[in-house]
Amino acid sequence: MDVPGDALLANLAQALGARLEAARDRLVTAESCTGGWIAKTVTDVAGSSSWFDCGLAAYSYEAKQALLGVRAQTLEEQGAVSRDTAIEMVSGALVHSGASVAVAVTGIAGPGGGTDDKPVGTVWIAWKRRGGYPHAELFHFDGDRDAVRRQTVGEALRGLERLL
Repeated sequence: MDVPGDALLANLAQALGARLEAARDRLVTAESCTGGWIAKTVTDVAGSSSWFDCGLAAYSYEAKQALLGVRAQTLEEQGAVSRDTAIEMVSGALVHSGASVAVAVTGIAGPGGGTDDKPVGTVWIAWKRRGGYPHAELFHFDGDRDAVRRQTVGEALRGLERLL
């Protein structure tokens, strides 16, 4: 998988913004491994205030629980980097915002933190429309921390396009 550069991410965000605005949808992001990079990318688009509601960067277990409603049991049994956590994050983002569309990401960007079961580059991305069912997908990205995070942002934006 190619690592998207700034220009490609900007193009993806611009196209997404046009789709969200045309549909009168508003976006919320719930980010762990990207630390707000998705929110930054979409708010770099002029006029994004008409379709971007808010972004939540929740790294710690406590933040995931308090800001996004992720259950302690999920974090204890599945870990932060899991399908269940991503789904609870994306659902919680919609509950705690005025948005109609959400994306959530949780993963291991590295260089440390990986395990045999969840190596560096393991990322879960979840998408959801208000009133709909969440969809989560597992990715295994290659490269250093920056490359993993860039690929995550790119796939998060592409997934939102597919959702719309």
